[in-house]
Order: sequence, then structure tokens, then C-alpha cells
Amino acid sequence: MGLFKMAAAGAVGYALYKYATKNENTGALAGNGNFSQVRDSGPEHMTTPPQKWSKTDEAIDESFPASDPPSTY
Repeated sequence: MGLFKMAAAGAVGYALYKYATKNENTGALAGNGNFSQVRDSGPEHMTTPPQKWSKTDEAIDESFPASDPPSTY
């Protein structure tokens, strides 16, 4: 009987939590239906592009966020 009461109390608590947070924005769209806010690679897509851009910089930028290093090394 005690287990049933605890389950009911948990269900009521969860329902109250969902009711209280139903109007919060759960995720922002970056644009064009893109759920992650990741920019395209290359200096032309940066908000503040660097003064110099080498082939190594480009390879590193294109590989991010991959776990493997670029093949130019």
C-alpha cells in the first residue's frame, strides 16, 4: 500500500512539474530547421574571421568537432 502511495505522489509531482514548465522554450532553432547551432566551415562563415588562414587552419576547422585529426598531418 505504501508503494502505491509513493507512486501516486510521484505521478502527481511529475504532472505538476510538466504543467509548470509547459511554456518554457525547450530548444532554439539555429535556422532552416537546424536544431544544433553549428556554423559551416571556412573563414567566410565566421563572425570575426582571422587575418591569416592557412591550409592547416582550414583542415582543422573542417574536421571540428570530429574526434579524428585532419588527414593533412
